[in-house]
Amino acid sequence: MDAGTAARLDRIGTDGNYVMVPMDHGITLGAVDGLVDIESTVDAVTRGGADSVLTQKGIAPRVHPNKNGKGYVVHLNASTTIGPHNNDKRLTGSVKEAVRAGADAVSFHINVGSDYERDQLETLSRITDTADEYGMPVLAMAYARGPGVDEHDAESLGHAVRLAEEVGADLVKTAYSGDAESFERVTESTAKPVIIAGGEPEGDRATLRNVRGAMDAGASGVSMGRTMFQHGDPEALSNAVALVVHEGYSADEALGEAGLAVEA
Repeated sequence: MDAGTAARLDRIGTDGNYVMVPMDHGITLGAVDGLVDIESTVDAVTRGGADSVLTQKGIAPRVHPNKNGKGYVVHLNASTTIGPHNNDKRLTGSVKEAVRAGADAVSFHINVGSDYERDQLETLSRITDTADEYGMPVLAMAYARGPGVDEHDAESLGHAVRLAEEVGADLVKTAYSGDAESFERVTESTAKPVIIAGGEPEGDRATLRNVRGAMDAGASGVSMGRTMFQHGDPEALSNAVALVVHEGYSADEALGEAGLAVEA
């Protein structure tokens, strides 16, 4: 890894672990709660403990003044929930545009096992090649999604993260398999850092237990979107997640320290 890529990876994480808050959902879902006043949300999560935030390139001017010196990732593809093919993520930016937007890294979503896998695989490969010229880290959001594919199956997730490494990604995000034992199969499938998606757990304790389980299985953090930015107190949840990822807290310890209710 060249010095530029390593330096930029340091900007979006802490000591090799990552608490990232993706807020690129405005394309997918529209201006939902938490994204209308995205400035306040960016400020809250980065004050709480998030290492970086992620958006599409056009939101960059609203991010930089509010991210409290934390890292910034530009996402390069998208689809919408009102379109006919949600898994068909299309390019929305380039590495060069991300550089102009002040990004410390770029990300790209690929649905392994979907009808769009081959096109997304080719595009991801081109992005990693271009990013290498700029010393720009690439986060591959590599999910197991498609006809007959179990999105939480450890073997399928392991295939997805290995694919990401094979085509040159520096960091990989994928779904959590549901427990630490099975997720070890995922993390051992690649030499690259693996971070989990936030998913849709029921309640703060379940959210933090998933993060704790992933970390115990060898993960390097979390990329948590709606669970974080639509939370009633995104700063507190960001703090709690950071305590689990960076300080080794248990779920209940992090809940208490962050001032969130410890659920029965």
